[in-house]
Amino acid sequence: MASEASTSQAKINIAIDGPAGAGKSTIARMVAGRLSYVYVDTGAMYRAATWYFLRQGIEPDEVDKVLQIVPDLVIELLPGEQGQQVIVNGQDVTEEIRSMAVNAKVSRYAQIEGLRTRLVSLQRQMALRKGVVMDGRDIGTTVLPDAEVKIYMTASVEERARRRYKEMKEQDRVSFEELVNSIAERDRLDQEREVSPLRQAHDATYLDTTEMTLDEVADRIVSLCRNYGSERGTR
Repeated sequence: MASEASTSQAKINIAIDGPAGAGKSTIARMVAGRLSYVYVDTGAMYRAATWYFLRQGIEPDEVDKVLQIVPDLVIELLPGEQGQQVIVNGQDVTEEIRSMAVNAKVSRYAQIEGLRTRLVSLQRQMALRKGVVMDGRDIGTTVLPDAEVKIYMTASVEERARRRYKEMKEQDRVSFEELVNSIAERDRLDQEREVSPLRQAHDATYLDTTEMTLDEVADRIVSLCRNYGSERGTR
């Protein structure tokens, strides 16, 4: 018998927010897999946009130029055997969007209101059918404020840097100290930006994963989702 969290009648939307390097994407994929939901990597969408603008030679302070070519930007998230593929205007950029060059600029492009408006609209369309796990920095507060389950997932700066360091390819390696500083600066930019700043939604569950394994984090979120379904069924 299917669980209450996996039946079509009981499908809900799950919003996972948190700072850079918290492991949101990995956990969101795991949760989506366990619940047979659709995973939407919003961070990859902003990274893809950043990659595109950098390739066009347009810096984040050139807002007018960014907005001029936003209508030409087509981003697709496709399931693949090795994980989600990110396609920009027909080109697979799954690997390229994780580079240090993109890391350094993505927060600045993400502050551009016209770009956020375009991507948020796409993200909301993806969530209309329910059964979506979406992660980012403003999902529970801005993109999906009505999501049934909201998580604010974080970890210490040092732990997040450690995780990101392990993910990086040799050609992109920087020192651990540089990565700590980069993530701390990213936190500051995300929290201080005027448009949709990083913050915990008032009804989100706070989850510090510093001392938790991936499976423990995923188990905790899946449990929250199933409990929500059980509670709703008794109302």
